[in-house]
Amino acid sequence: MRATVVGLVTPHLLRVVDLANEAQKGVKVDWHLRDAVTTSMAEMADQFNASALMTAYIDGLESVASQAPAARTDYLRALQSAAEAARSLRRD
Repeated sequence: MRATVVGLVTPHLLRVVDLANEAQKGVKVDWHLRDAVTTSMAEMADQFNASALMTAYIDGLESVASQAPAARTDYLRALQSAAEAARSLRRD
């Protein structure tokens, strides 16, 4: 079975989306969100195609954030925060 960029990145994106959904419910997820992004970026950094994985991860976070309904402000804020944290951790 071959691992693809989508297959490697999707679980990390879903973890952040789950946390963003919790944020929308009023749960404080700041620490968990930073930890999820940091852990994801560290795991992807160990792969041979780390640059492609990190780019896909950041693009995925930005894509989900851009498609979020404007009324879900906490959800949107959590996704934007995760994308910003991932960009700051990127090692190119």
